[in-house]
Amino acid sequence: MLTNPEKTRAELVTWIRDYFAENGPICSAVIGISGGKDSTIVAALCKEALGAERVVGVLMPNDVQSDIDDAKAAVKYLGIPYMIVNIGNAYCALTEAIVQGEGFFRVTGRNDLARDAEINTPPRLRMATLYAVGQNLPNGARVANTCNGSEDYVGYSTKFGDAAGDFSPLAQLVVEEVRQIGRLLDIPRHLVEKIPSDGLSGQSDEDKLGFTYAVLDRYIRTGEIDDVKTKERIDYLQRINRHKLELMPSLHHLNYNYYVEDMMTKIAIIGTGGTIAGQGASDTDLTGYTAGVLPLEDIISSVPGVREYGPFVCNQFANIEKL
Repeated sequence: MLTNPEKTRAELVTWIRDYFAENGPICSAVIGISGGKDSTIVAALCKEALGAERVVGVLMPNDVQSDIDDAKAAVKYLGIPYMIVNIGNAYCALTEAIVQGEGFFRVTGRNDLARDAEINTPPRLRMATLYAVGQNLPNGARVANTCNGSEDYVGYSTKFGDAAGDFSPLAQLVVEEVRQIGRLLDIPRHLVEKIPSDGLSGQSDEDKLGFTYAVLDRYIRTGEIDDVKTKERIDYLQRINRHKLELMPSLHHLNYNYYVEDMMTKIAIIGTGGTIAGQGASDTDLTGYTAGVLPLEDIISSVPGVREYGPFVCNQFANIEKL
């Protein structure tokens, strides 16, 4: 575990501050507040980095949430602005729209929502809610991911749900390390030590996973584990859920490689063919342009339809990388 948690806490605060300086100097941090340790700790770190006025908590019960009082206690204790958006009606409406959709039974052979869809739809609605809230804030927002490294390792999250976000303060910390950070922060201690659960099934996360976070944390950090079957299960979960942490795969076509360096200054065109488009501009054919580095002003003047507000987007299987 962390040998110097205070140093790590300070590094996290600095990292969050630097992230916003580069990616949204006046933006707010929007955080889904569940009432558990992770979201409370992320909110506290963001408050320290940005100030309470730039941290917005969003509580999102799905109809009834048994521990909603913990979520309310967290935002009130931190003194951050917050709102409550009950996703219950949206969840019911979407579920009804899916199962009553034309062809649903014909395609799926079902007349109800599958259990996995029941479980994963609410987190995806919550993430959509966070982004919608952020886009309504006067200075915009960046959405915090509140997953920790232990959850990420075994995929205990919903893809495009709680696994999404713009920045992830706890991704490199296992559960016990998150608690070490939480104990240094000015937040209610019972939230730091609270047993993680989904608040619905009556089971803890550890009950559902089939092993404790202590065992998982030790295995992640040291590679040591006592029970062979537990090791096999952890390895299996890590293998089948790895896709949740990877970028979406795509075909890299060798004939269309465009390497972009300092998009607002110049573009190096390697190879020919394909199209390039600026924001608000129609696609422009680059077939026949010779390879080389073109200053941005030359592109604007010589390539019809490209305008001086990027970033630029290369189409037709373009592979865009920084030099």
